[in-house]
Amino acid sequence: MEVDLEPELVAGHGAGRYQPPTRLVGDVDQVIQVIGALLVLGGFAASQFGWLRVDSRIYLILNLVGSAVLAYLAWDGREWGFLLLEGVWALVSLWSLVRLMRGLPVAGAH
Repeated sequence: MEVDLEPELVAGHGAGRYQPPTRLVGDVDQVIQVIGALLVLGGFAASQFGWLRVDSRIYLILNLVGSAVLAYLAWDGREWGFLLLEGVWALVSLWSLVRLMRGLPVAGAH
């Protein structure tokens, strides 16, 4: 894969400011998206196969980190529906993790 590392100048408003090579940035974003998705999906799959409980710390951390990464990338890409989905997912995961750490029951854990 060839990567263009020559600086590009942005045309239009603010012309002359540096813009990082979009191909390299886009490739890195894609890798980060896949990692975030694998964290969420890995926790989900592990719970479905009975390897993790949905009220376990690791399950909640996988969901929190994965969805927070995806929410940030959605915000950065101005993908509002995806931001809503992943942002709420991260907040619910955080809320459940805080409850668990305080010794309170996590909703939905049976």
